[in-house]
Amino acid sequence: MNEQSLYIVAFFLIINLSAFLIMLFDKIESRKIGASRISEGLLFFLAVAFGGVGVYLGMFIFHHKISKWYFIAGIPLAIVQNIAFLYLVYAYLIERA
Repeated sequence: MNEQSLYIVAFFLIINLSAFLIMLFDKIESRKIGASRISEGLLFFLAVAFGGVGVYLGMFIFHHKISKWYFIAGIPLAIVQNIAFLYLVYAYLIERA
């Protein structure tokens, strides 16, 4: 694996870990009355910005946002988008090498 691929994998892991921890934080805050919450728009942005796996795992591990149909349908679509884009970047890097 070349250096560029390692950077891509590291970025993917960091953004997904961050998304997972943000889901945990929002779940904790959801139990408090009057607490500041993470917007659903930001959660979707994280999913589309390569954090889809982290948001998806956070949904089911923390049982957070699983009653919202648009999370059940949208997050897997964001994961497909993430994988497709990463494949295109990887294919481009392989072609250049």
